Amino acid sequence: MIKQHFHGSNLNFRDKIFALDFLLIFFILLLGVISFFAMYSTEQGKLGYYTQSHLYRFFIFFILFIIVSFFRIKTWYKSAYLFYFAVLILLFAVDIFGVTASGSKRWISLFFINLQPSELMKIALIIFLARYYYKIPTENVTNLKYIITPFFAIFVPVLLVAEQPDLGTAVLILIGGLAVIWLTGFRIKLFLYSCFFLICLLPVGISFLKPYQKTRILSFFDPERDALGAGYQIIQSKIALGSGGIFEKGFLQGSKSYLDYLPEKHTDFIFTLFSEEFGFIGSLFLLIIYVMIIYRITAIGNKSRNNFARLYCFGFATAFFVYVAVNMSMVLGLLPIVGAPLPIMSYGGSSMLSVMIGLGFVMSCKIYQQEDVN
Repeated sequence: MIKQHFHGSNLNFRDKIFALDFLLIFFILLLGVISFFAMYSTEQGKLGYYTQSHLYRFFIFFILFIIVSFFRIKTWYKSAYLFYFAVLILLFAVDIFGVTASGSKRWISLFFINLQPSELMKIALIIFLARYYYKIPTENVTNLKYIITPFFAIFVPVLLVAEQPDLGTAVLILIGGLAVIWLTGFRIKLFLYSCFFLICLLPVGISFLKPYQKTRILSFFDPERDALGAGYQIIQSKIALGSGGIFEKGFLQGSKSYLDYLPEKHTDFIFTLFSEEFGFIGSLFLLIIYVMIIYRITAIGNKSRNNFARLYCFGFATAFFVYVAVNMSMVLGLLPIVGAPLPIMSYGGSSMLSVMIGLGFVMSCKIYQQEDVN
């Protein structure tokens, strides 16, 4: 019989299996199956390179997700700083040993894979801040001496990633870090002042953008100004989304994607392809799956005994929501195109690796929800 209160060191393998959140696992697997068929569709009904690679990665990373979840939450608490600084070193290494592709130096070659450290930083920063704020009383989080460390922990990787250049990922890292700070009980007035200060710095930040990034922002406000250039992607995306209708065109029946009118359909615009084939109802079903994943993450955090697990789960849930919202808003034309993948659905090994590790940490919080990290 499973003990009423799980004390990590007393859990056997059977206890850990029964302690898993099977509803969360179900929705992750369901999302993986949908992503396989979506990737299959991007290759016009052929089991090509992208489809096979995506399937293999999901299988391997799902096993990694389970392995990560079986480690005690105390282990991840003690390793939080090490994980963050290891990824930070990799970000510095990208600038020296990085692999350049599509005009950006974002990857580093590690034996048999090209790793994008900026994707791992999304998770590393959240767990770093959860560890940092674990023992700080709520009334002290606005104290200057407790603000300096998080400030540098957030902005050093953000600047490194923006320099690659990868503005989209830099913004997502920034939002993930700010989300954790908000959840610590940061005074609303002070938090809003900080956000206002960042907004005031936007003109300065824009001056450092690359020419193509400025063009993307201008095309966001008026895509037709360069309909065959910078505005082409968003125009074709909107047409594809609209042509899907309320119900569906049918699997492998998307004309915009099937006839290659839609660029990057296997990565950032995978939602557009899915929506064209399965319509508004299919898109709503996919959105519900993401909502249920976020709900399960927050439910696990809410039941966790220690503040570290709660901060991490709520921070990751917020970041996960932002990843989904930014990608969908981008393909709908509500945000500029910034290169933000849709979790698990989009093709990309580093992105999927980051999300599955993050979900593994969440599941670890579930298995050891009654364990303290001290």
